[in-house]
Amino acid sequence: METTKKKRDIKRILLDNAIYIILLVIIAVIVILEPSFFNIRNASFILAQASPRLILALGVAGIIILGGTDLAAGRMVGMAAVITASLLQDPNSILRVYPNMPQLPVILPILLAMLICAAFSVFHGFMVAKFKVAPFIASLGIQQIVFGAFSIYFQNLNDAQPLASLDPKFTAFVQTGFSIGSFWCPMIIIYAVLCTIIMYFIWNKTKIGKNMYAVGGNPEAATVCGVNLLKTFLLVYFIAGMLYGFSGSLEAARTGSVTNQLGAEYALDAIAACVVGGVSMRGGIGRISGVVIGVVVFQVINYGLNYLGVNPYMQYIVKGAIILVAVAIDTQKYLKKK
Repeated sequence: METTKKKRDIKRILLDNAIYIILLVIIAVIVILEPSFFNIRNASFILAQASPRLILALGVAGIIILGGTDLAAGRMVGMAAVITASLLQDPNSILRVYPNMPQLPVILPILLAMLICAAFSVFHGFMVAKFKVAPFIASLGIQQIVFGAFSIYFQNLNDAQPLASLDPKFTAFVQTGFSIGSFWCPMIIIYAVLCTIIMYFIWNKTKIGKNMYAVGGNPEAATVCGVNLLKTFLLVYFIAGMLYGFSGSLEAARTGSVTNQLGAEYALDAIAACVVGGVSMRGGIGRISGVVIGVVVFQVINYGLNYLGVNPYMQYIVKGAIILVAVAIDTQKYLKKK
């Protein structure tokens, strides 16, 4: 009897941590094949690249916990990047798309991009909560609308040429930093840490967070308990949109050059990272720490595969397999609980 119980406990532990074990094995293989991958310099690059994706994933995770999904998140990142890049070009550059516009404070275009993304995101949440449109279909529709709208804007700016020559103050806002020993910490990492702390507080210490988990776990029961479903949806989607806008603005400054294709696949990566981090696609389950782990581990694998020179198409296969395994494990956990 005791032996059977131990076997069940071991099986449960393996099931709960299976995806982490698989990912650690992949990372171990990368390090074995190329020992130079594991160094402080690469750690700084990986965390800098992961930072805007983490901010994005924090927004997507809240929507997943509500029981939804957001395929439009990546396109909103691209929209925010195009908006901020077009308004924050070097005032002395001959490539400036608005040559007569005065130099703007860095924060203003970023806030504008955040608010525009939040408006689209709130509309998305309204369609899901008020008209009961399936989250997948609603996000697909919003994705097309967002991409079409900001692509028209981008096309009319400079004959669809990449937006470059950004204001040095804008790039410094993201790329400057400080050293911790031999580790270089750019400001973009600090912004990601601050967003993570804020979202941890919202999820765990506020009524918004409690209602989010309640609605995602059982919307009928949440309604009976007095939770306003529409208000909860709109607040969570609003926060997500603000995060998307901030993520896109940071990504524009980090890369230094923007087109309307930026962020095209970010939504799928964010959803995958959330699922890998333990955010259940069935809603009501997820932790900030899991989202952070999911994003960082996923970025380590992405960077590691590029570092090894793995065929880009093979990388799609690896990432797709990870997503399928993560969702399969999530489903098994759900069935076990039932």
